[in-house]
Amino acid sequence: MRRRKSASLAGGCRSLLLIVPSTALSFSSRAAHRAWLAQQAALPAGFRVGATRFDFVPREAPKPAKMTLTLIALDQPTPDFAAVFTKNAFPGAPVIVGRRRLAEPTLGAILVNNKISNVCAPGGVEASEQLCAALAAHLGLAPTQVLPSSTGVIGWTLPVAAMVPALPQAVAALTGSSVLPAAEGIVTTDLYPKIRSATVGGGRIVGIAKGAGMIEPNMATMLVYLLTDLVVPRATLRAILARVVDRSFNCISVDSDTSTSDTVVALSSGRVPCADLAAFEAALATVCRDLAEDVVRNGEGVRHVMRVQITGAPTPALARALGKAIVNAPLFKCALAGNDPNVGRLVQAIGKYVGAQEVSVELSRLRALIGGIEIFAHGAFQLDGEKENALVAHLKGAELYASAPPKDGVFAAAVDYPPHERCVEIEVDLGAGTEAATVFGADLTHEYVSENADYRS
Repeated sequence: MRRRKSASLAGGCRSLLLIVPSTALSFSSRAAHRAWLAQQAALPAGFRVGATRFDFVPREAPKPAKMTLTLIALDQPTPDFAAVFTKNAFPGAPVIVGRRRLAEPTLGAILVNNKISNVCAPGGVEASEQLCAALAAHLGLAPTQVLPSSTGVIGWTLPVAAMVPALPQAVAALTGSSVLPAAEGIVTTDLYPKIRSATVGGGRIVGIAKGAGMIEPNMATMLVYLLTDLVVPRATLRAILARVVDRSFNCISVDSDTSTSDTVVALSSGRVPCADLAAFEAALATVCRDLAEDVVRNGEGVRHVMRVQITGAPTPALARALGKAIVNAPLFKCALAGNDPNVGRLVQAIGKYVGAQEVSVELSRLRALIGGIEIFAHGAFQLDGEKENALVAHLKGAELYASAPPKDGVFAAAVDYPPHERCVEIEVDLGAGTEAATVFGADLTHEYVSENADYRS
């Protein structure tokens, strides 16, 4: 795992600022990546996970489809749980139910389905509650001790009649050894599962994430589940989770769209005393930062990850917003996809944001670098042929895989594992303050358009 220097936990994305670029993790094959995932996947004490897959026919598109049900269960219900949800004004039914669950005294299980997100579908809340009640009966829980999550196509209704009979198989599959079945079960268009872990004293934190498209969180990203056996009281866990999410998942973007289903849940089984809550928060922050970066790297059609470091800003909010403006600039994203260091598109994105949103910011001291190479300073571009070649080399070195010709008119990713963790390194010093932020983003490829043009097919 790459080494990061710790930074202050105050001020937006500031804890991400002092990341030390390195060769980081690299994998030669899918098998090597899977072996590494298995090493990360040991469950904390007090948890079990299981999954089952079944066939069904969506009511809105009557053709065969498959759905996976994934369970995360505690050996004993816990009062120590936390969650944050999307700020999209059209939240999914599971988000509505999940917000209610925050008032419950204990939580004992999470039920996740993929393929259909249960957003604004007729009877959606009732469907989620019916499934929670059915699972609760199998686990000896009250229905209100089960939290639902759904991800997939927006607008379709859940096939409750097909899901309820599949629950016994998911319960029978519960295992306390590895979180990998859950990490695999929650995916949709993800190319591979995402797992990160950390140890704190005698305890453990394990996190899994699902997310590849519709990614610009305004709280979290798609579906994330964080499990620990360390004792962290309910109020403390909720405060820590809010801080950590803001500095990790809220600092990424794949395509600038905020999902209707974004959910991050943290559960403590309370098996291991926690003598150092600050160490716990730091470890959870590392797990979440790594998962957030994994989500971007596994974004739909992504071939380059951008790490945009904004320094010298007057406020943390401006630093993060400017970073988001850069990673969401369509023309700049397209240039990166083609390994074209079209630096004019970077500077225009900066100027567009400042000119529209922060007119009081003076840009005469702005300095910008890509791959450590200065491309703008003193109000003018600093370019020559040698720099141009070095910039192209930097972009090619950060590429996850080379673009391949479409097959039957469809572009597809060349790999189903992350070959490396290198990024296109972008630094922008505004010279207008002391605040900073780091934002992760991605390029915009033919593969992304192809994936989303045929998403429901």
